[in-house]
Amino acid sequence: MNSFNERTAVRIAVVSALLAALASPVAWFVTYKRAEDGTVWLAIDESRRLLHHFGAIDLTGLDAGDNARKAADVLAGGLFDIAEIYDQDGLKLAHAMTEEGNAVEEQLPSHARPAYRAGFHESFRLEDKRWALRVFVPLRGAADADRITGYFEGVRVVPPWQREQLRADALSAALMVGFASLLCGSAIYPVVVLLSADNERKAREILDSHLSMMEALGRAVAMRDSDTGAHNFRVAWIAARIGERLDLAGRAMQSLIVGSFLHDVGKISIPDAILLKPGKLDAEENKIMHTHVAHGEEIVSGIGWLEDAHAIVAAHHEKWDGSGYPRKLSGDEIPLSARIFSVADVFDALSSKRPYKEPMSFEATMSILEADTGSHFDPHVMTAFRPIAREVFNCLGRCNEEDVRRLLEERVRFHFGV
Repeated sequence: MNSFNERTAVRIAVVSALLAALASPVAWFVTYKRAEDGTVWLAIDESRRLLHHFGAIDLTGLDAGDNARKAADVLAGGLFDIAEIYDQDGLKLAHAMTEEGNAVEEQLPSHARPAYRAGFHESFRLEDKRWALRVFVPLRGAADADRITGYFEGVRVVPPWQREQLRADALSAALMVGFASLLCGSAIYPVVVLLSADNERKAREILDSHLSMMEALGRAVAMRDSDTGAHNFRVAWIAARIGERLDLAGRAMQSLIVGSFLHDVGKISIPDAILLKPGKLDAEENKIMHTHVAHGEEIVSGIGWLEDAHAIVAAHHEKWDGSGYPRKLSGDEIPLSARIFSVADVFDALSSKRPYKEPMSFEATMSILEADTGSHFDPHVMTAFRPIAREVFNCLGRCNEEDVRRLLEERVRFHFGV
């Protein structure tokens, strides 16, 4: 299992466990309350049925008291341990209870004369930890459903077996919800891994196409400039090494690599008579040559990932002291990536073999760079480069173009995350 799969498994497991921990108590509570409500409404329905049977719904006649007492006696021996029936004015007509009801009556909170219009219930614990329910039922006659004809109040001491059954049902629901949460996490994991692998594959394909396009542009410029293109690979690799010393990462490092590779892309627009002229350029020719910066900016602007190269393309000829071109930027006005590139570019130009020159020694190369530090080069970038300069020189001295290509590809895959 790779690191991504491990992180994904851990995250999904944590989320699933949290969902189970949150959802299970909620499921327990909801199931318990629904079971409690079901018990209450069953008691209310049964009490109304019995009250109808004994004619104890309309409690306004002469026999209202007798009917109420008969109904109360039956209710107290069946669903309820205490049964009380009141007339429409809230006066008690009947009161009956079982032995258990008699034992718990003193523990029940008292209440005012009934005057409610909707049924409800109370749930509370007795002193001996038992659970009791008290229901309040307004009675209405069949002729006029809006008129209250009396009230029934019943207390049921829930037996331990029924309470345990409610708890067991609620616990079962909670365990099922918790198990479902964990099962969903297990089912989601392979889907996420599969989608991630597919996404990574597509990202790698896109990156490969981008790098191929970048390499094609770089080679096109190099061929016009009588070069093999190895310079682009070398300078981009050197810049990446310096960037790592300066703790560049993510988008900043990616921009540094792409910009270093495409720094001279604007030379595509320079006429061959000027670009390939063997001698020194005159003032007018120099002016045209300098336009390759603006042309390069136009080429990389507005083309998605190529825009990352803009900072270096626009400022790779600027100098620390402001004597560069085209904008004569100085110091920190120059983007850091362009300052890094300047050191990498000159180091490679001096230390590598070109068609028109032999490579300089490490000492001669570094001597020139040191002399121009503070004028051409950023002293901070040079401080980062010095400790690795010899290693870079020796490494590149042993490499052909294919070797350097592999070196750069290694850094690209690392910093582009593929």
